[in-house]
Amino acid sequence: MSRAVGRAAVVTGIGLVTPLGRKPGEFFDALTAGRCGITAPVEGHPAHGWLEAAGVAPAIDGSEVLPPKETRCVDRFVLLALAAADDALADAGIVVGRDTDPHRTAVVLATGGGGLQTFEQQSHRRLERGRPGVSPYLLPGMLSNMATARIAIKHGIRGFSSTIVTACAAGAQAVAEGLRLIRAGEADVVVCGGTESSLHPTIAAAFTNSRALAQGWSDPEQSSRPFDSRRNGFVLGEGSAVLVLECAAHAEARGAAGYADLTGWGASTDAHHPTMPRPDGEGAADAMRAALSSAGLAPAEIGYVNAHGTGTKLGDTAEASALRAVFGGGQPAVSSTKGATGHLLGAAGAVEAAVTVLALSRGLLPPTLNLESPDPACDLDHVRGPARAVAPGAALSNSFAFGGHNLSLVFGPASTSTSRHPATADQSGELR
Repeated sequence: MSRAVGRAAVVTGIGLVTPLGRKPGEFFDALTAGRCGITAPVEGHPAHGWLEAAGVAPAIDGSEVLPPKETRCVDRFVLLALAAADDALADAGIVVGRDTDPHRTAVVLATGGGGLQTFEQQSHRRLERGRPGVSPYLLPGMLSNMATARIAIKHGIRGFSSTIVTACAAGAQAVAEGLRLIRAGEADVVVCGGTESSLHPTIAAAFTNSRALAQGWSDPEQSSRPFDSRRNGFVLGEGSAVLVLECAAHAEARGAAGYADLTGWGASTDAHHPTMPRPDGEGAADAMRAALSSAGLAPAEIGYVNAHGTGTKLGDTAEASALRAVFGGGQPAVSSTKGATGHLLGAAGAVEAAVTVLALSRGLLPPTLNLESPDPACDLDHVRGPARAVAPGAALSNSFAFGGHNLSLVFGPASTSTSRHPATADQSGELR
């Protein structure tokens, strides 16, 4: 198999706002310890009474990321993205204009729904007060491209910018677009990832009425069960993840250390159904094979797969079939992050790309939470119970979406002279 050509792309920064916390080390420690970020929305939360369980991200005060006068009608999905982007750039040690040419820096963010909560709120105001009730700041507050735009404005990013909206594959596709830009020589640094804030009544009602959500669990922490025989739907989550993807030569020149390299990506379309995947997983398998080809790797060289693994009956079975078709008898270790975080929709692929990067950096594979009795139809080498200490060499992250969008990413060890690891909590509880 011929090797892929093009400039190496290394992850030098990670920013997270998730139901399991914000700092990469804290988040990964919680994930590998088997802790769960899924709760029942408390009274006062917009989703209280509408969702039995949800992955609720930490509150972000608008003044944390924007001047107070600019926070009017800025949707939460934008605030989440700004917080993650600020942290990712700080983690990478990059100030745009000092450490990288603004015109050679790009930003690509993803979202599934954009500012739906702001739109819903303003629609209510219109019904109550008529035209005068609608804020003139509605459009810059809710448009899907506003997370991308706000990051570019705040950090002075003058190069390529775009917003990806391929539903639950969007976050991964934004990261893939970063690799495309670096390999094409169009950017030296790409700020890429996904953001989503969908925990509000209309979206909750829509997913509940479509029977997509996990229901009937007395303990919300037990409700998200990827690949488990008792799974009965997914859990809605929210949050943001941003990676700083950098040309390896650019990172090396400024003495930066990398977490891992992004070495390949693959995409396909099911062309099957608006919401259901192909039952045989053929579309998902196509994306994985394309990603391996892009990375110049054989299936046997992948040691870990971070699965899409939502906890739906059909979705998990189709993905398991696809994994068996691609990897045959030489199955890599597999786990899903969604048992701990819920499904972050347009941000999911970015969060799970970050998990894959951290797993490579640490040599530690996170388990699938609540995988107590694996479905025989999902027969894989599941990581469950304790985290698995192993250096996987190369790893793959899967994201699939309504509309039949399939996206797979391949990561490997960092190509920079030095590599880095996320901070871990010592016995005193302090991060180091």
